Amino acid sequence: MKAVWYERTGPAREVLAHGEMPTPVAGPGEVRVRLEASGINPADVGRRGGGYRPMEYPRVIPNSDGAGIIDQVGDGVTRLKIGQRVWLFNGQRNGRAFGTAAEHIALAEHLVTPLPDNLSFAEGATLGIPAMTAWTCLYCDGPIVGQTVLVTGGAGAVGHYAVQLAKWGGAQVIATVSSPAKAEQARLAGADLVVNYKTDDVVAKAMAFTTQRGVDRVVDVDFGGNIETTLKLIGVNSTIAVYATNGNRTPVVPMRELMEKCIALRALVLFALPPPLLAAAQADITKWLAAGSRIHNVAAQFALSDTAEAHLAVEKGDKLGTVIVDCAR
Repeated sequence: MKAVWYERTGPAREVLAHGEMPTPVAGPGEVRVRLEASGINPADVGRRGGGYRPMEYPRVIPNSDGAGIIDQVGDGVTRLKIGQRVWLFNGQRNGRAFGTAAEHIALAEHLVTPLPDNLSFAEGATLGIPAMTAWTCLYCDGPIVGQTVLVTGGAGAVGHYAVQLAKWGGAQVIATVSSPAKAEQARLAGADLVVNYKTDDVVAKAMAFTTQRGVDRVVDVDFGGNIETTLKLIGVNSTIAVYATNGNRTPVVPMRELMEKCIALRALVLFALPPPLLAAAQADITKWLAAGSRIHNVAAQFALSDTAEAHLAVEKGDKLGTVIVDCAR
């Protein structure tokens, strides 16, 4: 099969190679997917760049999300079948070296979910880690109906899905953004209040929206960078669900302030969550997709041989949506 890989970390154009690799075979409990699209997350770019940790394997096929068609099933597979359109997550995670920047991937059945016929493969490849992370940040503690949820970075890949999934779950949603274009994206996703944190008083607007009660839940893209503001607008007996803290990777946790408001701090990373919670997320995302028209932002598309350029597009940091690699071209 054709694939893209790296054998050392570093700049995309220097370390990513494109060529032939053996086509994987589905083992027990696995399915093999003929990939049509590969979705790139910031973490995929960070791992390739060397910003996370030393390489865990001598060769890595990057990218963890994707969509395609099952063309082989291993022994013991019961939920999925050959010919099904599917989306997947955590392809290059959980002890796996080979991700989705390739024509095929073989991985555990529980990481694969049927893809509705009305979604393109590129749209399916935007689900994966962003949608799964958004769901777990919102629902890992139970229903959110009637709550007010603040989604920081409401136009980002995770944030945009979090806004849509929170509205589906019966919550009111406040989204913070950094530009008018991103504000429009958050409104299209269904946010009830959109605040440009660069020009507006986030605390004043959020507190006015909640009649001074404060928000019930925060889905947070940057705990360290946002915590000072978050503490001023979050209500008593509330929750901060954190999935990233890139602005300040080693923040000081203001424990006394959290205690005084009985604020639960929930840190989340998708590959470490328990399988029953992931299965619940997949089931709910399937219901959400079936319940109406959804927005799946594809920021740009590149050929498999141009995966390095796709990684650079993610590194620029100005994308709206997920950068996709078309694995079949």
